[in-house]
Amino acid sequence: MKILVVALAALLLQWPQFRGPDGLGTSDATGLPLTWGEGKNVRWKTAVHGRAWSSPVILGNQVWVTTATPEGRELFVVALDKDTGKIVHDLRLFDVPNPQAKHSFNSYASPTPVIEPGRIYATFGSPGTAAVDTNTGKVIWERRDLECNHFRGAGSSPIVYRDLLIMHFDGSDIQYVVALDKHTGKTVWRTPRSVDYQDLGPDGKPQAEGDFRKAFATPHIVMANGEPILVSIGSKATYGYDPMTGKELWRLEERSSFSGSTRPVAGNGLVFYATGFNAGHILAVRPDGRGDVTSTHVVWRVTRGAPNKPSLVLARDLLFMVNDTGIVTCLDARTGNEVWRSRLNDSYSASPIYADRRVYFFSEEGKATVIDAGRTFKVLAENRLDDGFMASPAIDGRALFLRTRTHLYRIEDSN
Repeated sequence: MKILVVALAALLLQWPQFRGPDGLGTSDATGLPLTWGEGKNVRWKTAVHGRAWSSPVILGNQVWVTTATPEGRELFVVALDKDTGKIVHDLRLFDVPNPQAKHSFNSYASPTPVIEPGRIYATFGSPGTAAVDTNTGKVIWERRDLECNHFRGAGSSPIVYRDLLIMHFDGSDIQYVVALDKHTGKTVWRTPRSVDYQDLGPDGKPQAEGDFRKAFATPHIVMANGEPILVSIGSKATYGYDPMTGKELWRLEERSSFSGSTRPVAGNGLVFYATGFNAGHILAVRPDGRGDVTSTHVVWRVTRGAPNKPSLVLARDLLFMVNDTGIVTCLDARTGNEVWRSRLNDSYSASPIYADRRVYFFSEEGKATVIDAGRTFKVLAENRLDDGFMASPAIDGRALFLRTRTHLYRIEDSN
């Protein structure tokens, strides 16, 4: 039994969800490659059909991604052999006769799936969510009735907490968080967003067709005073919920921003996140509040350099980030004081990762910059792959798994 428990723990320390085993974009891995390129330290490279910005997830000897046809009429999950890169499952989960409109920047398969022993949970937002047996490829259950108008396309990734699959549906028309029984797919709870968006026009309808109500963030579980809190970024507000019941515990309003798109990170008793588009800020928040905590639980705030799409990464007492235009910043996580700021150039959507005292950044143009995770800005390496990065990376063992617009790579030192 002890051997089985240890083996299961090792599996769950692979990369089972968006931003890794703890959802923070960090890894205890060592010996990761510092340099690579087309033809250098590439163990394998496999083309993945379609257009998709979801990130790879890894468990056992499988690497899974989602994908979609460019027009969104067919939605897939794809599994690759971790050692060889060979595709072992290519499953069309949903046919969508009339896909919602999306922004040209987005894809129809942007949410990252979450995997656990024996099954993977994949969502494409309102077009469909399914649980799939990872051995046979058979669908265990599916839901196609969780509706909202994503308006710009779906982007929020699901998380698993105990027996629940928890997801955001922040559309331009309706906005809610929902928890499904991961075994059956049945709804356990569903909680509407409570903020007053204050966006109604003279005709009583939301301005900009509800554009200021949508969001694309992924939730995160933190502990506060010994109890779990589901920290959930929406538009115009961030919420703390009881993850087992969906009860709203607290709300922090942020009127200057909308369309929150990142996943919060946590450490040292605080939660750190970027508030969203428009006048985005970086906040450090105590997650132990009740009710409206807008004026009571913000420990510090930084008003420049905030990313819209890439999440933050916390390395000990330093908070690293790159914004969409390539400004990279290091903050003291305890105070919010700027430690250093520099420029990487290029554009960024993928979230950075931290491992082995390094921070890795991946640009839409295909450049990967590796820096020292310290109080002085120091570039250790610059690497490049074809076709550019929209998806965030994954780590397993001594290897990086990198998804470009067209291929999935296993990058590993060949020595």
